[in-house]
Amino acid sequence: MELQFKNVTKEYGNVHAVEHVTHSMGKGVYGLLGVNGAGKTTLMRMICTAITPTSGEILWNGKDIFSLGASYREILGYLPQSYGFYPDLSVYDYMLYIASIKGIRPIMAKKRALKLLEQVGMAEKRKRKMRTLSGGMIRRVGIAQAMLNDPWILVLDEPTAGLDPKQRISIRNYISKIALDKIVLIATHIVSDIEWIAQSIVMLKQGVVVDFDSPHNLIAKMNGKVWEILVEKETLASIQNCFQTVNIVRDEKSENFVRVRVLSEEIPCGNAVMVTPSLEDYYLYIFGEEI
Repeated sequence: MELQFKNVTKEYGNVHAVEHVTHSMGKGVYGLLGVNGAGKTTLMRMICTAITPTSGEILWNGKDIFSLGASYREILGYLPQSYGFYPDLSVYDYMLYIASIKGIRPIMAKKRALKLLEQVGMAEKRKRKMRTLSGGMIRRVGIAQAMLNDPWILVLDEPTAGLDPKQRISIRNYISKIALDKIVLIATHIVSDIEWIAQSIVMLKQGVVVDFDSPHNLIAKMNGKVWEILVEKETLASIQNCFQTVNIVRDEKSENFVRVRVLSEEIPCGNAVMVTPSLEDYYLYIFGEEI
């Protein structure tokens, strides 16, 4: 099982939305990180054959996905950032409707729909109209519909958007479980979600892959570059002007002081303390200027 990118480029006029992407993916969870406009959605839409590359190839087990046609789409599941639905359909009827579009037999569709709704915590709400659901519920139904055909490749765009922390953990665990025999690609702005479950992370900046490695290795690149400084509130602005600032919290011992987490190649000042880095630190290190 391999999804391979060979020098994939997508151009819109003079704009390179994705440029010379060359990588391969096997079973497991892959995170896709980048700021808005980095090319994440463009790359995912090409994987889903919604748009074609300007040049290069995307191969599934050695064969071009666009030449495979319907046989490729049968093994593909996709959750876009926003998806359309008939508001007056119940959750269960919506799932059956999507199953019919995917060509799943009615008997199988009914069993599969109910099972998936149970897995994403929506079985008890299956009779509710889609228009009555909250944003988080709609996301959970979206994940369920993407899984209806038991895909080998699952592409999820912001799967945990609108979910509370407990729901996010539940969905993360579910994704980890199903990824044992699938390729799952997740694009998200919630860095912690993929820090825990992704085996590899693609860092996409202005259409170019600037890094592709495990979360552990990416975090290790920040060793010796993350610091905490205790400063007076009056001097906070000068610290922010000089260093990339990750976090600011009030000091527990004094209201006049704050603790500032900053990124710096060298010790930023005499009282700075080196701290353990996180994936969020590396994200800011790579994309700080664009953010």
